Amino acid sequence: MIGIMSGFLTGCELGDVDDGCSLNNAWVGFGIVSKEAASESFTINMDDGEVLYPSANSEFRNEVENNERVLVNFTISGNKENPDHNEYYYVQINSLRKILYKGILNITPAKEDSIGNDPIHVEDKWVKNNILNFELSYWGGNKIHYINLVKQPGVINTDNGAVILELRHNTNGDDEQIPLSAFVSFDLSTLKVAGKTSTPFKVIAKGFNGKDFEYTGEYKY
Repeated sequence: MIGIMSGFLTGCELGDVDDGCSLNNAWVGFGIVSKEAASESFTINMDDGEVLYPSANSEFRNEVENNERVLVNFTISGNKENPDHNEYYYVQINSLRKILYKGILNITPAKEDSIGNDPIHVEDKWVKNNILNFELSYWGGNKIHYINLVKQPGVINTDNGAVILELRHNTNGDDEQIPLSAFVSFDLSTLKVAGKTSTPFKVIAKGFNGKDFEYTGEYKY
């Protein structure tokens, strides 16, 4: 579920240079939060393999939950030693934005109305690990919008060709007042087929002015 997307949750002011929080030394990337239920501390497993260890006094420790997807701006304060010499870093989080992250839904007649099929524009798309990501733009006002990735129910059989996925947008009757944008991510794990190493897929979406979106990709696992 996404509405009007606000900016990053800010943890550093632009002028905060003395404490190592300078945006001139910042990195930005997507990741998944790892956090135990009884703990205030957390780590972020980045899409490119790095693991971030935010500073103990990070104000974001109460803002995030386990398995949430985030877009994070961070400054590295040091390397965390580990026997495997992996890329583990102590970091200061400069800003953090939560990203819509969900699985693929099986669409049924009962769900059709709530899923909707309003137009949306895909600015960019990419697959990283088990996740299909989109950068989207659309029009709205002040209501919550809904974004889903759906497929027809049934057993996946890649021998019949690519799995057809539909990127669905429900404006919830919102007015087209201002241009909006959002990042959304979908877990592709349910597309795995026993005995296979990859699943071809095709994403379609209704676009503006009759310019529909199509993207053919391959989920490798």
